[in-house]
Amino acid sequence: MTDKRLFGTDGLRGRVNQYPMTAEVALKLGLAAGRVFSSRVHHNRIVIGKDTRLSGYVFESALTSGFCAAGMDVFLVGPMPTPAISFLSRNMRASAGVVISASHNPHWDNGIKFFDEAGMKLPDEIEDRITSMVLSNGFEDYPPPEEVGRAHRISDALGRYIVALKQTFPTRINLEGLTIALDCANGASYKVAPMALEELGAKVIKIACEPNGKNINDECGSTHPGLIASKVMEVGADIGIALDGDGDRLIVVDEKGRVLDGDQIMALCARDLLERGELKNNTLVATVMSNLALELFMKECGGRLLRTKVGDRYVAEAMRREGAVLGGEQSGHIIFINFATTGDGILAALQLLRIMVEKQRPLSELANLLTPMPQVLRNVEVGCKIPFDDEPEIARCVALAEERLAGRGRVLLRYSGTEPKARVMVEGEDKALVDELARDIAETVGKRLR
Repeated sequence: MTDKRLFGTDGLRGRVNQYPMTAEVALKLGLAAGRVFSSRVHHNRIVIGKDTRLSGYVFESALTSGFCAAGMDVFLVGPMPTPAISFLSRNMRASAGVVISASHNPHWDNGIKFFDEAGMKLPDEIEDRITSMVLSNGFEDYPPPEEVGRAHRISDALGRYIVALKQTFPTRINLEGLTIALDCANGASYKVAPMALEELGAKVIKIACEPNGKNINDECGSTHPGLIASKVMEVGADIGIALDGDGDRLIVVDEKGRVLDGDQIMALCARDLLERGELKNNTLVATVMSNLALELFMKECGGRLLRTKVGDRYVAEAMRREGAVLGGEQSGHIIFINFATTGDGILAALQLLRIMVEKQRPLSELANLLTPMPQVLRNVEVGCKIPFDDEPEIARCVALAEERLAGRGRVLLRYSGTEPKARVMVEGEDKALVDELARDIAETVGKRLR
């Protein structure tokens, strides 16, 4: 094992039964994290949830063995959305929560990510400490045999989470009269999302809510919004909601079939909070990937957009630092810090639905706030991840692109935190120019970093 870090921007992730996503590594993660978390708080409890991937059984068992050997009691909740594990970690006074999921990736991938006792994603220094123990086999100070942990199955986790979701929705209103098309990506939200919406009075038309272990994110969910858009038009729904495989993000479709991404959702929610005087410091937090149109919109509204690195944990960290109450990503991770500590697709959907019900207007009218600038994102397979500025040819290509954009656009290069890929993003007013520049930069990156 030569990797210096196991964790990417959103935990550990990779192809099942290939390093690092092996049962051996998961067992060692349980051992290492168990010792780290047991030294941090008095409650030696771990909550483990997963999405619907077949391989979830492998990693659930391996992690449980490691945690129990490290002296931790493990509480297994089965398939549950990522934000539910964040909530349950706090609700059950656990030392930490663990999610077994590869989010929007296909079933042959899986991943492992952690939450601390406050339901926050781990800072780099804690992840690095766990990584160091795993890679060095530095497992010491095991508890005596009589102090190893137990494993428990929790049967009421679903109900606890639904109650928490409903508490974010005003009791004076409900969803009666609304028809909602819902795509759960055959993932972790397939039970809880329909139940929460139906209990609030909505008529829910479900698609991709029949997981079989292998169909998660398969031509469905937030990364394939065409499916939910078609269903909205077919059934005449008031709104379409598409979640990803682990339920921490969403993409929305209005009643006319128009797809709304995270930037457009954040714009609508930010304006609502501004109108009610509840957007603290008039600040919305988003990442460098958010469209320039969102930044201009916030300025026009008298607010500001604060940008962070890509990753909802960086958004959450900036929100806590700045005292902001709303933040998120273009991909659909939306964080309402007054209600949750991480992105939550169902919770974000409820906030949109609240606005629709309170204003008694269709989503197409409410969300017509942004005209996104043309933005092209290209993914390039790479063989190494060196600083882009260390490659003169890449630097020259980027400088030329920025010169041609003439200050009316931007170029962003970054590496994926979970895959051997470089992300090339170009944004500007002229779609043809943006396409050309993105293609040229991607070709140069591909040649230099094979």
